[in-house]
Amino acid sequence: MTRYLLAGGGTAGHVNPLLALADRIRATEPDSVIVVLGTKEGLEARLVPERGYELVTIERLPFPRRPNGYALSFPQRYRRAIAQTRELIRERDIDIVVGFGGYASAPAYRAAKAEGIPSVIHEANAKPGLANKLGARSAARVGVTFAGTPIRGARVVGMPLRREVAELDLAETREEALAHFGLDPARRTLLVTGGSLGAKQINEAVSGAAGELVAAGNQVLHVWGGLNELVDPGVEHYSVLPYCDRMDLAFAAADLVVSRAGSTTVSELTGLGLPAIYAPYSHGNGEQRFNAAGVVEAGGAIFVEDHELTPDWVRGNVLPLIADEARLAELSRTARSVGVLDGTERLHALVREALSARA
Repeated sequence: MTRYLLAGGGTAGHVNPLLALADRIRATEPDSVIVVLGTKEGLEARLVPERGYELVTIERLPFPRRPNGYALSFPQRYRRAIAQTRELIRERDIDIVVGFGGYASAPAYRAAKAEGIPSVIHEANAKPGLANKLGARSAARVGVTFAGTPIRGARVVGMPLRREVAELDLAETREEALAHFGLDPARRTLLVTGGSLGAKQINEAVSGAAGELVAAGNQVLHVWGGLNELVDPGVEHYSVLPYCDRMDLAFAAADLVVSRAGSTTVSELTGLGLPAIYAPYSHGNGEQRFNAAGVVEAGGAIFVEDHELTPDWVRGNVLPLIADEARLAELSRTARSVGVLDGTERLHALVREALSARA
């Protein structure tokens, strides 16, 4: 029996691969023990218990970026988080720590080293976060989603994906998917999504060309992301959803996707071989641009700068592309050739490898 401590959270990009690995462990090692380390503020606080796993929380401790009161108190609070995690490791007799980045991961990596047990890191983004970069110095194994990720000891395993996406047969599921969303089988489908938080630029650009998209024989399935300042354009065959809890069916319905370039989204679309236009989020540390770079450079997707994505750009680029079946097929083949759908299995194998090396 192996006792796992899975650490990470904050955003869906950290929580979803953690849960994918947890599900894989539970399915293949039914006598294993899985404990998740996170914070009360992150998505893990809701998603981990919902999936049936135990969550232990520590204080949310962002690394200080400027000298202030928080920076002065950070070292003591960070040491306390490490001590709490070390106590958890001893109490539960943890065999290995697997971290996915986020605020809970850094103390977990330090605690694993201090307790003499191996740690394995999974880095979701092509531009690694600080916690994982520091943790990689002492990690037994490091798995990354994208080739070329600049982190010590990197081995490409891909992104651990939800089973419903990793095992999705687009052709077999298409009829069910179209019926689920009330879409017309005779029309080509453009799927538009800005991720869980939405994307104002994408929303405005595509909705601004709603009339032309539909008039050309297409239909649009647009996941707004709950940005309330935007409204339904009110065009027939233009379907609007604030959120979508069946993205697997949305993928199966799509002929072309316009999307942000979060690591999970890029991994899912590339692995499935869905033609995509990526408009990476222009703020933050720029990791979305790097996430999409590999498939774009291979010729399996198209890149557009966020500020260039306008209704006119959609009319001039999306309209001819979605009508070009040969070009869509080429994008699909190339994307699939560089995509990875078995990232969960690969990461699990890497973790077992680290355990075997320790034994």
